[in-house]
Amino acid sequence: MSVSISDAPWLKDRTLQKLLAVLSADGEEARIAGGAVRNALLGEPVTDIDIATTCLPDETERRTAAAGFKPVPTGKAHGTITVVAHGKPFEVTTLRADVENHGRHATVAFGRDWQVDAERRDFTINALYATADGHVIDLVGGIADLQKRNLRFIGNAEDRIREDYLRILRFYRFFAWYGSGRPDAEGIKASARLKSGLSQLSAERIWAELKKILSAPDPSRALLWMRQSGVLTAALPESEKWGIDAVPGLIAAGRDLGWAIDPMLRLMSIIPPTRERVDSFSERLKLSKNEAKRLDEWAGFGEIPAETSEIALAKRMFSAGRQPAVDKLKIALAAARTRAVQNDLDLVAAGQYSQLLKYAEGWDAPKFPIQGRDLVALGAPQDERLGKALATLKDEWTSSGFIIGRDALLERARDLLKD
Repeated sequence: MSVSISDAPWLKDRTLQKLLAVLSADGEEARIAGGAVRNALLGEPVTDIDIATTCLPDETERRTAAAGFKPVPTGKAHGTITVVAHGKPFEVTTLRADVENHGRHATVAFGRDWQVDAERRDFTINALYATADGHVIDLVGGIADLQKRNLRFIGNAEDRIREDYLRILRFYRFFAWYGSGRPDAEGIKASARLKSGLSQLSAERIWAELKKILSAPDPSRALLWMRQSGVLTAALPESEKWGIDAVPGLIAAGRDLGWAIDPMLRLMSIIPPTRERVDSFSERLKLSKNEAKRLDEWAGFGEIPAETSEIALAKRMFSAGRQPAVDKLKIALAAARTRAVQNDLDLVAAGQYSQLLKYAEGWDAPKFPIQGRDLVALGAPQDERLGKALATLKDEWTSSGFIIGRDALLERARDLLKD
């Protein structure tokens, strides 16, 4: 059966066609490889276009430079040259075989055999090639698996994982994005047996894959099988006793209420909301400063009862910020919606949380009307008494619901300074 992606708009790009022609001249051959072909067949967006070629890396550099492109040797030792063409990067990799593997890095031998190149890849759906005119070449049964949404390792699953332990997490990531039903049984068994190999990977790589899993439209089934195989505990031990039961409800709420996909919010729903655990997690997996700050603030905010008043919520947000409140409310709303199927009281709670969330999302922190210099102008000594008086005024202003005006605060300041 002939399969084609010739209708893909990006395939008609002149720059891409020129690059393929340059790499295919004089007896050489270049094909589009991997994710771009897979996504085109699924009718999903294509962002990155990778190219496989029989040209050796030096020849790739020579040819592309002569054509007016900019070759950058980003992974030359492993055959990869990033070719920047009219501002757009294309990863061009020489056909190769992995002759020795070390669980993450491989010693490679360049070649000209497309079958060998396909068989050294991870999953059948990622080992598809397409020619410049869109003809799809399938050497490992990837098209049939793609049609069934079946994610399967190429060859022996354990062998593929031992070549690169990151493939354990990639297995569940690609299942979350492209799989259907149950993951391939051999893949599950192999990932369970070899999960200790995850300890050989860098923290950054583990977090990058976890975040991609949590960014899938619906990672519920992937997380379930990660839990069953022990992979989730190995990669994210903080989730072991907290569980993943909140995820389906959070995804349903996000879908029904139009929330943007938020991997950090999904992470929050499966780890304990304690600062000690959260800070340890952030340090262990080397989260960015913004990610670590958001988790820490969420963990420190405390729970929000459904009957909380808007003014009470505003006071807490003034002290601790709006984002942690929004995070807490979304998780609480999703949980209440899930329970409301069987409990009318939770239906009421869901309505209350919905109103609080709407209020929090539209809330802007008010500005405290006075500053330290205002108290100095009233004769306040510039010592600890100044800070104490200012703190008292701010506390009274906050307790009033931020309605005490500047004049009234200054009058109250005069009384405080008399004491």
